[in-house]
Amino acid sequence: KRDRVDMTGGFEGQEPESEDGVGGAISSPASRSPLARRPQFWLALVVTVLSVLFAIRGIPFESVIDAVREADFMMLFVASAPFYIASLYIRALRWRHLAGSVVDLPRSSFFRSTALGFMANNLLPFRIGEVIRSWTLARDAEASLGSVVGTVVLERVVDLVVVLAMSLTALAFVGKSSAVSELLQQGSLLLLPIAATPILVLIAMRFAPDHMIRFVGFCTQPLDSQLSDRVESALRSFIQGLAALSGGSHLIWIFWHSILIWLVTSTAPILVGFWAFGVDLGGPVESLLHAWILLGAVGVAVAMPSAPGFIGPYQLAFTVVLVPFGVAKATALAMGILVWFVFWLTVTVQGLYFMRLSGMNVFELAGRSE
Repeated sequence: KRDRVDMTGGFEGQEPESEDGVGGAISSPASRSPLARRPQFWLALVVTVLSVLFAIRGIPFESVIDAVREADFMMLFVASAPFYIASLYIRALRWRHLAGSVVDLPRSSFFRSTALGFMANNLLPFRIGEVIRSWTLARDAEASLGSVVGTVVLERVVDLVVVLAMSLTALAFVGKSSAVSELLQQGSLLLLPIAATPILVLIAMRFAPDHMIRFVGFCTQPLDSQLSDRVESALRSFIQGLAALSGGSHLIWIFWHSILIWLVTSTAPILVGFWAFGVDLGGPVESLLHAWILLGAVGVAVAMPSAPGFIGPYQLAFTVVLVPFGVAKATALAMGILVWFVFWLTVTVQGLYFMRLSGMNVFELAGRSE
């Protein structure tokens, strides 16, 4: 019997794992490799430790405590939390347009899966939240997991393009009067080939799928035939999730939602952070431009492997960007800590609410999505 999701988000029944990976079979503990044996674990640990060390280097601990105490945390929380809540909902609306060709579900299902996924990223390693939200949505819709994962990958590429465009736009203005920002601008330009690569690959998959499938088939020839067939099947499902690249009115909604996510709901908490810490970067326009530069750095930071919740790289982004622009090191680090904490708490609480309705804990969600 297929599992169904009731109106509160709870799961009824159980289903063995299906061929397309939508099923919910939980692998036994013995079949899972311990964290210490996974190279991703050690890479994330190294990135986190190095990020923390670079972020706190040369900053007296007492100065950070003083900066935290002097900040208006209540105002930061009250003014920022609504934007984080709205951000998840708008992300769910955008995801609905990105996945419209493979999933036909109401907004509430997308919002629930989005909240669960972002919560899992805050609590579990390896960015498993992306798999969890893909799995819960595919399960709700009885759709192929591979096709839903394709929509999530497309979403991340859209975010990369928007954030990079914002940062380069800001640096184009700020860079004219600052040697530091000129250096940051040159660094951002180096990211363009990195950003273009996944975009070109996705476009090739969408508009020349047969050629890409044949190419992947050629690369997997040395593998076992059964494994090669599974790779090809997964790739076909993945390509189905890229239908949003074909054009149509939904592209307008994807663009509009992306603008709201980054220029409003993501920028506002950074500006509130400047306000809460009394950081003056030269006026409203200058503050906005610096917020965009900081968002670009945060976007790069959270894309790196790290501990759950992006601890370390998130704070490092604040010190790397704000200190060269005249912000005290202790203030920049304290801002990175408190802005991150409000984000982490708000997003995690939203996900915990939906998880409670589902009747599962976070480890059960992780196990069912494997």
